[in-house]
Amino acid sequence: MSIMKNMETRIDDTCERTFSNTGMRLHVCEICTKSFAHKGHLNQHIRTHTKEKPYSCKVCEASFAQNSALTSHMIIHTGEGPYVCEICSKSFSGKGHLAQHIRTHTGEKPYSCKVCGNSFTQNSALTRHMNIHTGDKPYSCEVCGSSFTQKSQLTTHMKKHTGEKPYSCDVCGNSFTRKSNLKTHLRIHTGEKPFTCEICSKSFLGQGHLNKHYRTHTGEKPYPCKICGIFFTDSSILIRHMRIHTGEKPYICEICSRSFSQIGPLHKHVRIHTGEKPYSCDVCWASFTQKSTLTTHLRRHTGEKPYACEICSKSFSEKGQLNIHIRTHTGEKPYSCKICGTCFTQKSSLTKHIKRHTAEK
Repeated sequence: MSIMKNMETRIDDTCERTFSNTGMRLHVCEICTKSFAHKGHLNQHIRTHTKEKPYSCKVCEASFAQNSALTSHMIIHTGEGPYVCEICSKSFSGKGHLAQHIRTHTGEKPYSCKVCGNSFTQNSALTRHMNIHTGDKPYSCEVCGSSFTQKSQLTTHMKKHTGEKPYSCDVCGNSFTRKSNLKTHLRIHTGEKPFTCEICSKSFLGQGHLNKHYRTHTGEKPYPCKICGIFFTDSSILIRHMRIHTGEKPYICEICSRSFSQIGPLHKHVRIHTGEKPYSCDVCWASFTQKSTLTTHLRRHTGEKPYACEICSKSFSEKGQLNIHIRTHTGEKPYSCKICGTCFTQKSSLTKHIKRHTAEK
């Protein structure tokens, strides 16, 4: 490997062959001009261009570009793992896989991002990470055209189209597209919250939840909207926000075909059809379709009024009530009648007013 790095090449003008400074003939790829000391290495390399996979597994028919890759694959069927971890005795088909595994014990992350400093246990993970900085999204969905920085993200995305959810919870039966999502979900049943905030000691089910939480302390908003410039703490919030610009409403009611930009409003809407009211008051047993409505209702029993007017200190149980009240100070009347031009502080007052015009007719 080091010999190849130190070799310089020259071209013989009489026969146009490529040689190293040692006189060794090099084998050059006609597609990308990369050179190799051995023709066998060149043949292997050419398959990265042609995608040829001449070595097939007789058990499961999987194909490979190199015979060594087939040999490693066969261990899946035979159960042989010649490379054994001295710490936990787990065996692996390849020496490289063992080296990667050992880092789970040592915590070593030798591959660092020069842009943001994040470190990784594998070079391939660093390569995928770099797509975040470059904006490169090489993996595209053939169904809807969405692009992704990682192949695994595309694989997960495709399950939205197929409806495939292969990972099921043995406790409640919920299914998930990703194994990691199921693992996080199971903690709801066990009560386990292994990820703890070092600032406020609050605990979370998953590392992603903790990362999002940290931003409430730091104020970091790393996800910008390229259209209007607003920044967001979470990529999922940015995705929902982008639908304001695109007008996309991917969540459709199967009963009336009404569409929504987010799945939460769709779930609330479906309850209009089903009559389901899953949120019940423990005091008076009144039921509600939305959790937020129950929260507001409970304040009638507790007397809590968390929304205070900064001008006169009057308090209210709902933010909407506070907004209406503030207009008594500002004089704002945002609701205007299109027939006669009269303005009102509340939409309900405008609705009553409109009925006067319709009654006159």
